[in-house]
Amino acid sequence: MYDYIIVGAGSAGCVLANRLSEDPGTQVLLLEAGPSDWHPFIHMPAGLAKLVGQKGVNWDYSTAAEPQLAGRHLWWPRGKVLGGSSSINAMCYIRGHQRDYDEWAALGADGWHWDNVLPYFKRSEGNERGDSEYHNADGPLGVSDPRHKNPLSEVFVAAARQAGHAATDDFNGATQEGFGWYQTTTRGGMRSSSARAYLTPVRQRPNLKVITSATASRITIEDGRATGVVYAIGGKGAHMAIARREVILSGGAINSPQLLMLSGIGPAEHLRQHGIVVRSDLPGVGGNLQDHLDVCTMQRCTTDGVSYDQSSDTLVALQYYLFKTGPGTSNIAEAGGFLRSALADDERPDIQFHFVPAQLDDHGRNRLPGNGYTLHACGLHPRSRGRVSLASTNAADKPRIEAGYLSDPEGYDLKVMLEALRLSREILAQPAFAPYRGEELFPGDALQDEASLVDFIRRKAESIYHPVGTCRMGAADDPQAVVDPQLRVRGIQALRVVDASVMPKLIGGNTNAPTMMIAERAADLILGRAA
Repeated sequence: MYDYIIVGAGSAGCVLANRLSEDPGTQVLLLEAGPSDWHPFIHMPAGLAKLVGQKGVNWDYSTAAEPQLAGRHLWWPRGKVLGGSSSINAMCYIRGHQRDYDEWAALGADGWHWDNVLPYFKRSEGNERGDSEYHNADGPLGVSDPRHKNPLSEVFVAAARQAGHAATDDFNGATQEGFGWYQTTTRGGMRSSSARAYLTPVRQRPNLKVITSATASRITIEDGRATGVVYAIGGKGAHMAIARREVILSGGAINSPQLLMLSGIGPAEHLRQHGIVVRSDLPGVGGNLQDHLDVCTMQRCTTDGVSYDQSSDTLVALQYYLFKTGPGTSNIAEAGGFLRSALADDERPDIQFHFVPAQLDDHGRNRLPGNGYTLHACGLHPRSRGRVSLASTNAADKPRIEAGYLSDPEGYDLKVMLEALRLSREILAQPAFAPYRGEELFPGDALQDEASLVDFIRRKAESIYHPVGTCRMGAADDPQAVVDPQLRVRGIQALRVVDASVMPKLIGGNTNAPTMMIAERAADLILGRAA
C-alpha cells in the first residue's frame, strides 16, 4: 500500500517520484515497464546514435499505414527505460514559445499560461550559464552549452546568417526566433536524463520504491475512485499495488491513453467493441494526437575528416570515457534554428531546424556510404490530428497509432513542409558551404518542381519524436478534455495524468523540457501548493 503510485518512470514520472517522496511520511511507488538505465550509450551523449538499434530500451512503435505518406508505417521510437525518452533523445533543451502556453490557457487549461509555467521551467533547470531572468543555475536538470562543436555545425550557423536569418544565443530567452547552438540536457559531458537528474539522487529514500520491468495492465476502480494498479513483472504474474491517495499515469502520449482505455476510461463505443466495462465515457481519450513531421535535406561532403560519418568509434569512446571531451560529448544535432515563414499566422516561428553533421537517413538506421550532412526541418504548429486506440485488451500488445500526418483539409501542413524544404535548400546553398558541398542526395538535384517535392515528402518525411495531446486538458465544458487543469481525470476520483499527453496543443519546439515542467507543476498541484 502506497500514498501515490506513479505509472511510468520517464521524463515526467521521475520528476514526480522525486518531488512527492520529499516528505518522508509519504510512501511512493514508481513502476517502469523498461529496465534500469545501465547502458553506457545512454549516458554518453553521442551514444544516442547507437541506441537506435537497442530495442531493449525502446518501445519500438510504428504507426498504422499513413494515407498521406504513401501508406508508410512510420517508426516511432519511445524510451522504455528509466528516464523514458529523456534517456534516448537528442537532448535539445527547448521550452517552446511563450505564446504556446498562453494558447493553452485560452483553450481551457487555466493556470498554464507563460507566467505560470516559467517558474517551473526555472525550478527544474540547472543551467551552467547561471541565473538570469529566464534561467536558473541550481535545478536538478543539467543544461549545458556544447562541449564539442563540429566544423560543419559552425558552417551551418554561418550559412544561416548569410541567408539573412537572425542569430541568437538563447532559444529559451526573450526571443525564440533565430539560428545558433542548442543547449542540451547534459552535465559534465554526460546526459542529464530525468532519471539521472531526479531519480538517481533520491533512489535510496526508504519511502520510495522503484520497480523496473513492471508493465501496468489495469487501474483498479471502486465506486468511481482509482484505488490501485495491477501490473506484471517481466511479463509474468499479476501484482497489485493499492493507492491511499492517488494513481498518477506518466506513460506518455501512447501508453497513458492505452492504460486508461484498458481500465474502462475512454470512448464508450470503442471500449464496448473490446468487451471492456465502461467506467467513464471520455471520447477524448486517445484523440487529439499531434506530432512534428520532419523532412531532411542531405548533401555529400567533399572534405574528408569533418563529418561524423568518418569518426572512429573507438577513439571517440576512449576520449569520452577518459576525459569527457570530444565528439562523444556531442548530441550530434548541435546547431539549429527557428524561423517565421510567410505561412505563419502569428508572431511565433513556424519552422524548426536541426543540423546534423552526418548522413542521417531513416532515423540513422540506413547507413549511407561516404560522408555528408543533413538538415532536418519540421513544421511547428501542425493542424492535422490523429488517434491512439486499442488493438486488443492485452496490455502487452502495442496500441494502434494513426498519426494522421498531412490530413488537415486545407493542406496547410503540406504547404509548411514544402516551405521548410525550400528554406533548407536556401541555407545549404550559401557560400559558407561551398568548400564542403557535394551532390544533393535528398531530395536530389533532379527534384525541383512542386509535384516532385510533394511526392518526396510523402515518401520520405518522418516523425521527429514529439507526440502529444492524447489526454488533453481543458475546461469542464470541453467534451474532448480528458483531464481538468489540475490534471485530474474527468469522472474518476484520485486519478491524474501527468505527461506530454495532457498538452492541448503541440508546443513550438522539442517536448522534453516542457514535459518535465508539467511534472514540476503537477507535483505542486498534487500537494496543494499551486492553484
